[in-house]
Parts: sequence; structure tokens; C-alpha cells
Amino acid sequence: MRICSLLPSATEILYALGAGGSVAGVTHECDFPPEAAKKPALIRPRVDPQAVPAELDRQVSDLVARGESIYVVDAELLGSLSPDLIVTQDLCHVCAAFPGDLATALARLPKQPRVLSLTPHSLKDVWGDIRRVGEVTGRRQEAEALAAELEQRVAEIAAKAERAGSRPRLLCLEWLDPYYVGGHWVPEMVAKAGGNDVLGRSEEPSFRVTAEQITESRPDIIVVMPCGYDVARTVAEFGAAQLPDIWKDLPAARQHRIFAVDANSHFSRPGPRLADGVAVLAHILHPDLFPEEPPGGAFRRL
Repeated sequence: MRICSLLPSATEILYALGAGGSVAGVTHECDFPPEAAKKPALIRPRVDPQAVPAELDRQVSDLVARGESIYVVDAELLGSLSPDLIVTQDLCHVCAAFPGDLATALARLPKQPRVLSLTPHSLKDVWGDIRRVGEVTGRRQEAEALAAELEQRVAEIAAKAERAGSRPRLLCLEWLDPYYVGGHWVPEMVAKAGGNDVLGRSEEPSFRVTAEQITESRPDIIVVMPCGYDVARTVAEFGAAQLPDIWKDLPAARQHRIFAVDANSHFSRPGPRLADGVAVLAHILHPDLFPEEPPGGAFRRL
């Protein structure tokens, strides 16, 4: 079976199930595991990924307002790879090519591949998608074992977090200019880790908020997780951000409890590493209950 993955999280799932050898093409953002980045890239952006947050937001907003995709599908390369299966999604058009763009590319293929579209809104959905990928790739047992392992790991964290004496108020910032708060599975991750997401809405898309809403939310902890950024870029962007004067009066700022996390690895992508993200949040929220620091520089205090 030849597989093309048009979504970084799908690429991670395929490799986690042992199907990496069948992956023939990926996206420009597929960087985990590292060997995935060596595969041909079928998708390229029409925006500048290195632009500052405000400019990147403007470029994306302009394209979306015109009904255009922010990605380009390399139809010629797709045809040369002749995939049997394409894994994509219809959840966030900032994360993947528009379905119409893919349909146009597929129309040029002499042999039509199977298309599996993933649309998760919760952790349960993500674990279910792992099982779906396992089903269509002939790796049902591997998928069941992986999904069960991830479910169990998160359940154990949640059970331990229940012993905490409090549930800190946590704000998850998914973008800094303008401000967005994390949605879909992120508020659920916060709850499993023993916190209370003050603005996010479970199983709903991320959305824009104002500085006034942030001020009124009075978060005890702020986790900065710009979509698609790693820790180093998050630290750099936060340092360059023009924060309002009232920011310094937030409980999180006064208590020096503002953290940058590796959103690209543990929060933005609906794949197996979301379980690691729950562990990161548990350590940030309740270091007394979860004293072991997550490996690999998964977060940094700002």
C-alpha cells in the first residue's frame, strides 16, 4: 500500500503504527518522526510561515476571506506517487488544503485512491482516528494497542490530578497577535491535567479574544502555545509581543507562572503526542503531584 499523508498528525499516527515504510508523500510540515521529513512534500504554503504573528494572521485571513486555500497541492507529484490511500482532514483549513483543492488534484489521477478524512474534536476522537487509520492500513491490532495505551496514560494522570487541593485557572493562548485561545481538545487536556480552562471551549474551534477578556479571566497560570510553534519560537515571539500594561497585574504574571510550550509537538496536532501534552500540563499545574519534569525541553517559564 502506498500512502500519502496531507496532515502532520496523520503522518505521526502512521509511523506510530509501523506504517512509515508505506508513506510515499507528506506535507512540508511533517517533521516527526524525523525520517518523515525525508519524504516528498505534496503540500506547500501560500503564506510566509516565518512572518511575525500579526502579518501571518493577516495573510491567512486574506486568503480565507477570498475563499482560497493557504496551501497548494502538487498535483503532478501526487500523480507520480500513485497512492492507494490519502489521509487528510476537514477540521481546520489553516492546517490542511481545502477539500476542493484535493478534489481537483485527484480528478487528474488515472486511478482514484481511497481518501480517509479525519475530523477530531476531542481526545476520544483522536484515539478513535488512530483506530480508523489502523483499520484502513491493515494494522488494527497495533492501532488498538496504541489507542488503549494513550487512553490509559491520560486516565492515570486525570485520576492523580483529582487528588489536588485546587484546580488552578489556566489560560491557553494559541496565538499572540491577535489573541486566540485554544479549542477542540485543549480545554479537555487542561481538565484531565487538573486545571480549569478559563476561556477555551471544549470540542469547539479556537477563537479570538480581547485583552479585556484576558484581564477579566484572571488566570492563575498562562500557557502560551501558538499553533505550529516550538518552544524556542514561542519564547522569541512572546519576547517581541507588545503586551498591554494590565498584563503585569494578572495573577499569572505576579506569580511568575507564564509558560511557553512546544505546541507543535504536544497541543496543535491531534495525534499520539497529545498524551505527552497532558503530562506537560499536569506538571505545570501541580508540580507537587507531578514532580518529574517532562523530557526534551517541552516547556519553559517565561
